[in-house]
Amino acid sequence: MAQAAGAAGRTVILTVDDDPGVSRAVARDLRRRYGESYRIVRAESGESGLEALRELKLRGDLVAVILADYRMPQMNGIEFLEQALDVYPGARRVLLTAYADTNAAIDAINVIDLDHYLLKPWDPPEEKLYPVLDDLLEAWRTSDYRPVPTTKVVGHRWSARSSDVREFLARNQVPYRWYSVETPEGQRLLAAAGQDGERLPLVVTPDGTPLVEPEDPELAAHVGLATTPTSEFYDLVVIGGGPAGLGAAVYGASEGLRTLLVERSATGGQAGQSSRIENYLGFPDGVSGAQLTDRARRQAKKFGAEILTAREVSALEVNGAARIVRFSDGTAIGAHSVILATGVSYRQLQAPGLAELTGCGVFYGSALTEAPACSGYDVYIVGGANSAGQAAMYLSRGCKSVNLLVRGESLSASMSHYLIQQINDAPNIHVRTRTVVDAAHGSDHLEKLTLRDVATGQTELVDAQWLFVFIGAAPLTDWLEGTVLRDEKGFIPTGPDMTSDGQPPKGWELDRPPYHLETSVPGVFVAGDARAESAKRVASAVGEGAMAVMLVHRYLEQS
Repeated sequence: MAQAAGAAGRTVILTVDDDPGVSRAVARDLRRRYGESYRIVRAESGESGLEALRELKLRGDLVAVILADYRMPQMNGIEFLEQALDVYPGARRVLLTAYADTNAAIDAINVIDLDHYLLKPWDPPEEKLYPVLDDLLEAWRTSDYRPVPTTKVVGHRWSARSSDVREFLARNQVPYRWYSVETPEGQRLLAAAGQDGERLPLVVTPDGTPLVEPEDPELAAHVGLATTPTSEFYDLVVIGGGPAGLGAAVYGASEGLRTLLVERSATGGQAGQSSRIENYLGFPDGVSGAQLTDRARRQAKKFGAEILTAREVSALEVNGAARIVRFSDGTAIGAHSVILATGVSYRQLQAPGLAELTGCGVFYGSALTEAPACSGYDVYIVGGANSAGQAAMYLSRGCKSVNLLVRGESLSASMSHYLIQQINDAPNIHVRTRTVVDAAHGSDHLEKLTLRDVATGQTELVDAQWLFVFIGAAPLTDWLEGTVLRDEKGFIPTGPDMTSDGQPPKGWELDRPPYHLETSVPGVFVAGDARAESAKRVASAVGEGAMAVMLVHRYLEQS
């Protein structure tokens, strides 16, 4: 039996003794001297002591000292301390022995690197117990015992799902620590969770719950992200948490609308993955996408907007004056109005080997999360727009070289002038125009790329472990098929752009024409990159989010 192992709080001193009377006496003396600064945990068998240590490990608690009685049935003190060493290698270890067992205690100094042994009885503790513990605690405090952040992820370097989990946590501003399955600490966490490493990643949540291969909704629910709406009906539902969606949520909530923002992955959209945005108004020194996203999210919450994460919308329905938003799990909510801010996703490169190696050296817009791992390597980036240029500048800080592959003749057609100048001035960035990826090669991770010159057809095989892709944009609007009018590429036309003659779209029943950002469904608006002919800039997306809210007010006043 272990007591107090589940309680949160201070650094732990663990005592293990199978004699209840002795166990209580040790714990009493420890609490009297150290109770204000340390949490005293008591166990009455080696097995329950190990169970307590595993629970503490999963919770991320620190253990400073472990005291164990030598003579215990099933598992003696030396055997227990040997196994405890695997869970908390930094904890100081003390063996409680009788005089007849001193030889065993001396042997244990070499076997398990025992720090001290105490003869029973230890009365008076002021002379025989406390001085020993004081020295051990001081030695522990001056050692390298850095506490582990609340959420821990154990995975494989070349695992696509491990990469996805890290990206999900990072983009949702959830602090975590990464452990490779090959490291001793990774192995200790796996053992504490009762896992053998065959199923990865393992995520240990702040409360010590182990999640094996979690999907995003399960992960979100366990790390403190809201996944369930608090109401069944809202004034405004914003679908998508990029700059346009966050802008709409801020302005909607600040102007008194009951506002819900639904995001299927992480707020920020593609802009949230940007290493540095330097042409956004009000930030002359630039701002990272993560910083801008975090500020906008906190701002929206301050005004009362609800934000749901890891919830995918599957359908939009019209039910009289209500707009019904259905989720992929079958649940639904209603609203007076909806703003579609679903944004776009990077198009997938269509070349042999790339699909199989996605997440294992091939990444779509994941430069920030993966950057530390590829420090010192040669990396390749596909794309010629601002997102590719920003990633190239960010990665150039630590990578040996950055090779920017561009299909076109130059960067000037799609990249901002300030970025082109920065790239030209960076000594380790090499721009290769008229170049595409023909194939990717590797077994469990990317090892080589076949590059092709589109003008001459000449190919080249290069060593590569890292490829970041930033090409094109596909709108995330397939789920609107049959409800909202879309163009041939999937983008959503609005207002007078829906028809060539400026007349309302087919099926429009109101006696007014659609507002500027209104779709073919009254009360449903679109903002940001998903809108046809949008500017594809952060500032314009935020502006459209604010404008859409103004039009929502006009719609609600006339409904």
